[in-house]
Amino acid sequence: MGILGWIVLGLLAGVIAKAIMPGNDPGGFIVTTLIGIVGAILGGFIGNAIFGGGLATFFNLRTWLLAILGSLILLGVYRLVTGGRGRARV
Repeated sequence: MGILGWIVLGLLAGVIAKAIMPGNDPGGFIVTTLIGIVGAILGGFIGNAIFGGGLATFFNLRTWLLAILGSLILLGVYRLVTGGRGRARV
């Protein structure tokens, strides 16, 4: 997959992960995209370790499931590290 494929996959995986685990996270669009991209890579490593195959092509269901799983894990870790701090309310 090219860099644009990773960015699109990461953005969508990050948005889906935030939809599955809603909450008030510090960070916006860029943080969601970064969590998704790194989560997709993490999901690829997990898939490679467990199933013997990581991320495949962009339109492969396994690629999407692993990317979303990795994004969910990374989002959970991100919330633990930041302490669940949300944006300041005015």
